[in-house]
Amino acid sequence: MNITEYDHTPVLLNEVLQGLKVSPGGFYVDCTFGRGGHSRAILRHLSEQGRLVAIDKDPDAIAAANDEMRNDPRITLLHGPYTMLKKLIEAHKMLGQVDGILFDLGVSSPQLDDPARGFSFQKDCMLDMRMDNTRGMTAAEWLSSAREAEITEVLQRYGEERYARRIARAIIRKRSEKPFRTTQQLAQLVSEAVPTREKDKHPATRTFQAIRIFLNNELDELSITLKQTIDVLKIGGRLVVISFHSLEDRLVKRFMRNESRGDKFPPEIPVTHELITPRLKIIDKPIYPSEKEISENPRARSAVMRIAERVRG
Repeated sequence: MNITEYDHTPVLLNEVLQGLKVSPGGFYVDCTFGRGGHSRAILRHLSEQGRLVAIDKDPDAIAAANDEMRNDPRITLLHGPYTMLKKLIEAHKMLGQVDGILFDLGVSSPQLDDPARGFSFQKDCMLDMRMDNTRGMTAAEWLSSAREAEITEVLQRYGEERYARRIARAIIRKRSEKPFRTTQQLAQLVSEAVPTREKDKHPATRTFQAIRIFLNNELDELSITLKQTIDVLKIGGRLVVISFHSLEDRLVKRFMRNESRGDKFPPEIPVTHELITPRLKIIDKPIYPSEKEISENPRARSAVMRIAERVRG
């Protein structure tokens, strides 16, 4: 199937536009272009003077952009990790002048739906899981060489899997008989290794999530890039982040909270409010999809959006 044939419904679309406070002549960055749903909506609100930079680690995402978007002089499309954010904005000579930055984290619907990518166990396909499938180690390659202790740590840390050790032991035992090649091989092994079931969740869900996050270095890259947003945004510029699982959301929440508290001083040193200099202001409470959106797009059910604004600091 052609990469342009996979549908993708952008999550919390109106809420994203409101959160970014999109203005016609503004400069915005979509750090997770995906299939361009959020980017297209931002472009509809931009004048000829407005600009949008869209980044994606997945080459298929950039390749799927239609001709109308590619020929739009207001947008720059780039393949690469969003850790390039600050250098990219420096190259545009717009450091400290960006009006809004968007992150829509996790795996996109096209990545899940395309069996060739190996993100989902719903279909039997090659066990890949790389966001950028032009480089790096596949999940199958990692599982064929990782030590039991390493597999256990990955499943515990990134999947919060209570049976991590049991699954890791089963993987080591099974791979000595036959190397892992497909998603169904791994999903079946996990199902057999896990003694209990979570309601409405496949036993392999946490394992697949953990391996994907680890292989793509997702949490470390997010942490690095969130810190860059402070220097990239202008005063009054907005940071909008949509997360889909607790590890991502916890990291985003902690970052925004810490930056909104300002500089830390030893408790014994008296300081005035002016000396604390917070760099972000948290805007409202977390935003969740409505029941209507979830009914129309079930994959939105775990989404949570947080918004912060750059303040003088």
